[in-house]
Amino acid sequence: MRLTREFEDAVYRMYQQGKIVGGAYSGRGNEATAVASALALEPDDYLFPLHRDMGAHLVKGQTLRNLFLQYLGREEGPARARDGTGHYVDAKLRIYGNVSHLGAMIPVAVGVALASKIKKERTIAVTYIGDGGSNVGEVHEGLAMASVQRLPFVLIIENNQYAYSTPISKQFSAKNLSDRALGYGIPGVTVDGTDVLAMYHACKEAYDRARKGGGPSIIESRTMRMMGHAAHDNAWYVPKKLLDEWKKKDPVELFEKHLLNKGILTKASLAAMVKEILAIIDESQKYAEERQMPSTPVGPDIVYAS
Repeated sequence: MRLTREFEDAVYRMYQQGKIVGGAYSGRGNEATAVASALALEPDDYLFPLHRDMGAHLVKGQTLRNLFLQYLGREEGPARARDGTGHYVDAKLRIYGNVSHLGAMIPVAVGVALASKIKKERTIAVTYIGDGGSNVGEVHEGLAMASVQRLPFVLIIENNQYAYSTPISKQFSAKNLSDRALGYGIPGVTVDGTDVLAMYHACKEAYDRARKGGGPSIIESRTMRMMGHAAHDNAWYVPKKLLDEWKKKDPVELFEKHLLNKGILTKASLAAMVKEILAIIDESQKYAEERQMPSTPVGPDIVYAS
């Protein structure tokens, strides 16, 4: 979680320096959800992360070098400079990054779960959607098919209080977004998304059930998007009082305090860990910045078949 936060802070700095073209997104406040949900996966499982799930990329095995190459639009990057942020595929790690129309990922992930079932694999497919994105049609279509076919699929709804600038009070009237699971006849649970241990246990239970043929589940993670929608957005529409309340539940700080209280970490070991993380980030960023930009036009090549 600390690595995720420091990496995204570095990305924001590069954006402000004009080194990144396009969007830069932060999962600040969402680190526990991303990390815990990926930790509960097995290596062969399929992951379809959103733009606030950088921790899931890292847990699944993605390298910082590749991520910096991707953000900086270098030819050596996963998308070969044809797209940025998390819009890439790493088939070896079974990471299938997000597209801009986030709801469209769910039918694709359900299709992968169907393929897994047909091939009698023990793999599952996991994807995410935000509170706002959960209201689009593809989400319903995907869940309807996954539930009827009892597919090994888990949807994590990241309820981070705002769909861009629209608060949840203007999005839905249900008490919990996980209550929608009842309509599909599948399990649904709402979890404190700032508690990495609670998220891990909820995901592990849902994944194990899916792996054993128990069908899909919905997990609602309640957290707070502590930054604007992207680097260009200062989140002026979020009440300061609300942000102040959620700052007290910072997932990174909460877990570090937990580890310190348990004696698993000491102040010295925590400081050493952060120092090591910053050094790795600096080295990886420097490596990516020194790689070459695309040597040929990136439009027709590999995008269209000849």
